Amino acid sequence: MPPRKTALELLAPARNADFGIEAINHGADAVYIGGPVFGARASAGNTVGDIERLASHAHRFNSRVLVAINTILKDEELDEARRLAWQFYEAGADALIVQDMGLLELDLPPIELHASTQCDIRTPQKARFLESVGFSQMVLARELSLTQIRTIAEQTSATLEFFVHGALCVSYSGQCYLSHAHTGRSANRGECSQACRLPYSLADQHGQTIVANKHLLSLKDNDQTANLRALIDAGIRSFKIEGRLKDLSYIKNVTAHYRQQLDAIIDGTDTLRRSSSGRCTFFFTPRPEKTFNRGSTDYFVKDRQPDISAFESPKFIGEQIGKITRLGRNSFEVETALTLHNGDGLTYFDAHGELTGLRINQAEPTVGGYRLFPGLTDGKLPADLQVATTVFRNHDQEFERQLEKKTAERRLPVSLRLEETGDGFILRIADENGVESIAVLNHPKQPAENAERALTTLRDNLCKLGNTIYVAETVELALSAPWFIPASALNALRREAIEALDTARRAAYHRPERRAAAEPSMHYPENALSYLGNVYNRKARTFYEKHGVKIIEPAYECQQETGDVSLMITRHCLRYSFNLCPKQVKGTRPDPLVLANGTEKLTLRFDCKRCEMHVVGKLKKSRTTPLKIR
Repeated sequence: MPPRKTALELLAPARNADFGIEAINHGADAVYIGGPVFGARASAGNTVGDIERLASHAHRFNSRVLVAINTILKDEELDEARRLAWQFYEAGADALIVQDMGLLELDLPPIELHASTQCDIRTPQKARFLESVGFSQMVLARELSLTQIRTIAEQTSATLEFFVHGALCVSYSGQCYLSHAHTGRSANRGECSQACRLPYSLADQHGQTIVANKHLLSLKDNDQTANLRALIDAGIRSFKIEGRLKDLSYIKNVTAHYRQQLDAIIDGTDTLRRSSSGRCTFFFTPRPEKTFNRGSTDYFVKDRQPDISAFESPKFIGEQIGKITRLGRNSFEVETALTLHNGDGLTYFDAHGELTGLRINQAEPTVGGYRLFPGLTDGKLPADLQVATTVFRNHDQEFERQLEKKTAERRLPVSLRLEETGDGFILRIADENGVESIAVLNHPKQPAENAERALTTLRDNLCKLGNTIYVAETVELALSAPWFIPASALNALRREAIEALDTARRAAYHRPERRAAAEPSMHYPENALSYLGNVYNRKARTFYEKHGVKIIEPAYECQQETGDVSLMITRHCLRYSFNLCPKQVKGTRPDPLVLANGTEKLTLRFDCKRCEMHVVGKLKKSRTTPLKIR
């Protein structure tokens, strides 16, 4: 018996059911989506009916639907969360993505539990603990290296998931309280204000400015395209794309890109397989750099690297086109080797270093470039648009028009076999997973007048699966003679067999149940939890007490931490970025630095042993009404 192949999962985001369906059509083995409430993207909610519709489509390809209930919950929200969990299960969801351990103390349905990125899984001890309490899959912290991932994989049997594309939170996920401290909007409650994307100035302990008005906490976007094989070898089995707030062109483009990348790896080995069924045909060439990104980095996968930040702008700058060579009254010329189109969006940095943009109404080719006529409010070019200004394109009109059309088709290959019976014929259909169906046609056997044409017609008619999700891979005519079968009868036989295959595939789809918790229960790796433990309700407190935690402080959102604390803990280090790290330059001291955005000031402290930066601050006075866990 050949060895069992290892399944790889491409996990795509879904803002809504329609986006999720397109992600499945473009090759996703699974999608993750939020319900009406309690998802870590508060503005990306969906009804239970939406989730049921998405699950119905996904399960046709053995793809999974994972529903996020991954905020921390108040005591009074627990019962609603429990009811929703059951509704998601009954709607066909395959797993719940969870941050709040209080949920594990509730009467949940027998559904798989996946540990959310907010669980901040960085150690084998944390991974083993979560596995022991019933988690089947967990997403590891984005800051981990290949070596750290491999170490965790060697010590757990749970499916390990890793972000491979999209926006990066600068803080360890689940350990960022900056938004709540300054605005009352909690990232752990799905309402992050994205303070990390604001401009800041950096000063030393003497008040001397090191750099002014840059986006110092803003990172480039994650892109692990070049590391997929290495991640597989390290133990990653689920490859997650960030982006539950991204638009449809991003979902199509990026999902298709990673589908092609993973397929190339899978098809080149005998040890790997896709975790879902079917193959995709794409009607465009995926270009992930064409849709929203802040530049690309593979972050810490290959250990610390200098170029992970997006200091200039948190916006989508785009691909560099060239420099302006001539200015007219209402047009300008650019020297470029790229093809530009009417409707393209261009960007450039103005005299203040701010990214600004123009939409091109008309692009006229010139020798070595284009004359561009942008849309203008007063008929004049912006004053800060000068000769030698570097211009970028962040909206390729032709590429976006491609993505507005049908861009992919996903089909399941099937084998068809037409046989004889005593009273007529039987058609057998089998899919790539071994699911079979049959349909019987009682019809007299009448020899065909033209044998060769009759056999060709039989094959052609059996292959007509265009309005289904199937495609004929092989057609076998197990007949004693080339019989004549009317096209109407053969078509009805084929439709009946396909309908039976649909029914058989639905019956064969299996949702794994929740992993049983270990007995006796494993102790949590730590015996004390600070506000960083995100304990926001009585059930979470009960959970940690049951697993050996002796000291449990309430979550930061309870607003009992009114003094200076670490509002963000990150591996992004501004000392390192500006060549001030003691490991880089001897004689420098890890003294505090100060970040300032207007009147807001934050202290930076450095844990050089752990190679981490702490962004320290406190709650605004207007945010200091404490909340007690009952």
